[in-house]
Amino acid sequence: MARKTKYDYYDDDFKVTAIELGSLPKVKSKDVADILDIHPVMLYRWKKELRDGIILKAPGKGQISNQTSDELKRLKQVEKSFIRLQQEHELLKKSIQFCSSLKKQSSSS
Repeated sequence: MARKTKYDYYDDDFKVTAIELGSLPKVKSKDVADILDIHPVMLYRWKKELRDGIILKAPGKGQISNQTSDELKRLKQVEKSFIRLQQEHELLKKSIQFCSSLKKQSSSS
């Protein structure tokens, strides 16, 4: 009996939806894979399987609603803002450390 991996548990609907999310304009497949907690190679493999007819796309299934598309775009924007805030926070911490060290040097002289 073949050993199952966690990737064997995804049904065709999930795979098709993941593929379509990765195919949205300005959406990177790597980001979709990260959000879905799968390896990016799996997404590319599923795309190939869909092209080869291994994954069957049911009529009307796997369609991404406008709401899902908008939510994914919003999530991407929130992630960018979060990264920027982290960078600003680190910069402020370094500035405080620098100013503190200058203050210590001037007071000890």
